[in-house]
Amino acid sequence: MTKTNTHKGRIGLLLSAAPGYSETFFRSKIKGLKESGFDLVLFCSENQHGFKDCPVVLLPQQAKNKLILGIKLVWVYLGLLPYVKTLRRFVQLERTDGKAWLPILKRLYTHAPVFKQDLDCLHFGFGTLALGCENMAAALQAHMAVSFRGFDIGVYPIKHPQCYSSLWDKVSKIHVISDDIKQLLYTHGFRDQAPVIKITPAIDTHYFSAEQEHVVVEHPIQLITVARLHWKKGLDYTLEALALLKQQGIAFEYRIIGTGPEEEALKFACYQLGLQEEVFFLGKLAHAEVKQHLEKSQIYIQYSVQEGFCNAVLEAQAMGLLCVVSDAEGLAENVLQDETGWVVKKRNPKYLADRLQDIINLAPLEKESFRSRARARIIKNFDIKTQQKAFNHFYNV
Repeated sequence: MTKTNTHKGRIGLLLSAAPGYSETFFRSKIKGLKESGFDLVLFCSENQHGFKDCPVVLLPQQAKNKLILGIKLVWVYLGLLPYVKTLRRFVQLERTDGKAWLPILKRLYTHAPVFKQDLDCLHFGFGTLALGCENMAAALQAHMAVSFRGFDIGVYPIKHPQCYSSLWDKVSKIHVISDDIKQLLYTHGFRDQAPVIKITPAIDTHYFSAEQEHVVVEHPIQLITVARLHWKKGLDYTLEALALLKQQGIAFEYRIIGTGPEEEALKFACYQLGLQEEVFFLGKLAHAEVKQHLEKSQIYIQYSVQEGFCNAVLEAQAMGLLCVVSDAEGLAENVLQDETGWVVKKRNPKYLADRLQDIINLAPLEKESFRSRARARIIKNFDIKTQQKAFNHFYNV
């Protein structure tokens, strides 16, 4: 590759899949780095949405048919022959770590396109993607960066203790999205072996903005959540809280935007809690439709039991909604207690119901004060341009 005078470095970003239409975090990051003069290549297993913001290289997939798999293995290994020096370094590092030959050969196959690249930095977009690949950057004679966002450090190490023990001594730089996520690194064995840099998620504050004064419709109160229907999001606790709210005679409508594995269970919970008339499951919607529903809502709820940060809460605040969230990881940094919104202890439906009732009963001027403070903070601290500058600095130092 011929480098231009504006070239700052070649970055390989490894994700499980190319960013989809709603994954603005990665899209904005890639766009900003390109504008700053970095050269990027994205490695992933699939590109269903036709991502084209930078070159995309698909990783080889396993084949169920043994004959086809054998042919693919031979073809991929032959393609690696011109990169024998890189392969030798990788194998030596792996064998020094006590790895057996079978997992080494498997890694050479599954990540063959990466070994062919001339990179200055190999960045794993999630911590779990770096597992088994700890020596890859060193084999390429590149720096190794890893991002930790939520599940990969908040949940995965609980099921797989010491899973990152080999990573800590090999990573060059770590990116986290909140202070709580950083603290979890130490919980799971990190001891300052590499710099840790916090870069929070960001949103397009020009797109997600209240175009007019937020009009509060008191009856029924409009509540909303944008989230994957997953146990981490605590939607079952939210529904229990809303059932208590209904018992107090408060009229409301609650819309949930998103899909996921817990949809059937949550709909059955609505039936058992008597919330069929109040709760609406809207499925997956485009950004424009999400914005329309936010414009019609007054209160945003994110009562997760585990959460890295949550862009949807940023968008809701920028749109002028009153936000109540749980104290799970980054949410308490996303919303400032009694300043820009409310942070409620997780797994406590009664406390959430009481807090929602308090918010509903606030005087109009108090509600507007919370909205104004939240909007101002989002615009100042969580704009995409701010995030892009932070990543530019991340790769330059």
